[in-house]
Amino acid sequence: MALVDSNYRFLYVDVGCNGRVSDGGVFRGCSLQQSLEQKTANIPDPAPLSGTELLSPYTIVADEAFPLKEYILKPYSSHGLTKEQRIFNYRLSRARRVVENAFGILANRWRVFTTKIHLQPETVDKIVLACTVLHNVLRDQCGDGYTQLPSERDGPGEHGPTLAQAALPRSTNTTLQAKRNRDILCNYMCSDAGAVAWQWDKIESCVWV
Repeated sequence: MALVDSNYRFLYVDVGCNGRVSDGGVFRGCSLQQSLEQKTANIPDPAPLSGTELLSPYTIVADEAFPLKEYILKPYSSHGLTKEQRIFNYRLSRARRVVENAFGILANRWRVFTTKIHLQPETVDKIVLACTVLHNVLRDQCGDGYTQLPSERDGPGEHGPTLAQAALPRSTNTTLQAKRNRDILCNYMCSDAGAVAWQWDKIESCVWV
């Protein structure tokens, strides 16, 4: 499991957990979750949303495998969504594409990840950590020459990502404040200050079940 920034750099990596453990289970047992709960992760104070005076906390963008927290932003449930909530889910999925791309870059550049590694788990963990460090170094030194991704500029001609949604862990504890924070962002993304021109067409062209 990893946390990445908008430049595809790995900020935090957790390795060594058994593959059958869910993403939410891995997160609950990692040091990052503990740091976020204890407020020792040096997260900046809430900042105004662009074009408004509404304060919004810095959050980690995640999928439905993770609990909704004040520091974790996840999509609305896929049933009975309003148009505004579908807009929010679409915009959130675009943001989540960054981490998907980071893993894709890592696997394509270090092809050992495209096949089974016949080594002891402890050695595999070291390989993964070493590759993420090298990935960050090359990203810093070579920039787009290393990543060679298609343009990430938003535009009406781009298709939204298709991401599989994992099951929600039973132990999820959703706080009222976390729900309020998500609703504030949802409303902002549909306002004049926070909307992007093509988002309405994207939602209209999608088939929702």
